[in-house]
Amino acid sequence: MSPERILVIDDEISICSTLKAILEDEGYEVKTVETAEDGLNLLRQQPFDLVMLDIWLPEMNGLEALSRIKENEENLQVIIISGHGTIESAVKATKMGAFDFLEKPLTLEKVVLTVRNALRQKRLEEENLQLKERQKGKFYLLGQSYAIKRLQEEISQIAPSNGRVLIYGENGTGKDYIARFIHQMSQRRDKRFVEINCSAIPDHLMEGELFGYQTEPSPGIGRDRRGKLLQANGGTLFLDEIADMNLKIQAKLVKVIEEERLELLDLDQTCPINVRIIAATSKNLKELINRGHFREDLFFKLNVIPLIIPPLRERPEDIPILIEHFLDHFSQEYGKKPKKMSPEAMEAFLHYMWPGNVSELMNVIERFVILVPDELITADHLTLLVEARELDHTLSSLEGQSLDEARRKFERHYIHRALTKHKWDIEKTAQELRLSAKELESMIRTFNLTFID
Repeated sequence: MSPERILVIDDEISICSTLKAILEDEGYEVKTVETAEDGLNLLRQQPFDLVMLDIWLPEMNGLEALSRIKENEENLQVIIISGHGTIESAVKATKMGAFDFLEKPLTLEKVVLTVRNALRQKRLEEENLQLKERQKGKFYLLGQSYAIKRLQEEISQIAPSNGRVLIYGENGTGKDYIARFIHQMSQRRDKRFVEINCSAIPDHLMEGELFGYQTEPSPGIGRDRRGKLLQANGGTLFLDEIADMNLKIQAKLVKVIEEERLELLDLDQTCPINVRIIAATSKNLKELINRGHFREDLFFKLNVIPLIIPPLRERPEDIPILIEHFLDHFSQEYGKKPKKMSPEAMEAFLHYMWPGNVSELMNVIERFVILVPDELITADHLTLLVEARELDHTLSSLEGQSLDEARRKFERHYIHRALTKHKWDIEKTAQELRLSAKELESMIRTFNLTFID
């Protein structure tokens, strides 16, 4: 594990050299600068675990610098130090996110103790977050099917490496949680995991989010924000739905990957980048390449280690295992008595196609745990939870609608009711509706029918 990194910002050279000597003796890696501006520039280029910040600095003072630091690095620990400390300054700094406030003259014991406590708090917060994310990641890897066992084995092999990973999977398969799981099993687990959803950010903002950008909070005062690449420096960057990234940003990303360097905002220099990239997509990238919507060179750079997450419908033998786990999990979370699934209800779950995959199954089980008062979930509960609500909503919503819209809503409800009645058995439902199985499956997709609608 690499040593924790501390940045000291103080205009007194003697304080900088003293703190550097003390903290390096404790095993930390220490950098020192004499102005807030130099400190902020260094923070843009390198990752740090802790900042020791003098409150009285030339030009930009410590409180303004603290505000700027927290804008970019909310989880970065900051200790304010001052030779002219006041209660008011201490309270203000704490409210702004400082971990503690030290007064000069500094004592060795106080400095070492405060630094240890700040770094311990940072580690505890990160470990708690990692524990929660690791648990969520395991949700999506539960099962005994061949497909899930092979996926588990592949993850255990690829996680310790630094190779770029491209995760393929439908919505709800847990691509984001599995990416975090890979990071937590890697040699970078003590560094940051930074996520960016390429489909959720408009094209005109994407470049700034990834590479950094500047804002103008007031006339003549420019502020810069570190991009996700710099935030993830030393750690892992997860690019979710990479297929939605536009071609211009793709080209810039290819250059960064090739050169392992990033141009800094408004600075005529670049800084080295050491980031492991994990990307994910629910689309066919080769098809997008053929249509000119995705760069082939970026595909080859990201597709070093392809990882395919199987949809839930292709591993039905895992569904009972997932159901049992989620029933226990949510019963404990909500303080409910443990629930079981009847064979008839289980049959319905096995017949259902699960377009939302494990995420959808998890949400359905959570709803059953909350709403079903009995300890045994039966097929009757499917009707109670689905049909009554849907029928009331459907009938009331038909008023004032056009005939075509009313017909569509009625058909949707009628098909959904038949599916529920037959426990989502496609063949039996199709026979009752006098449709072929393929016609029924097509209508399920057209109407976007889900288990609990």
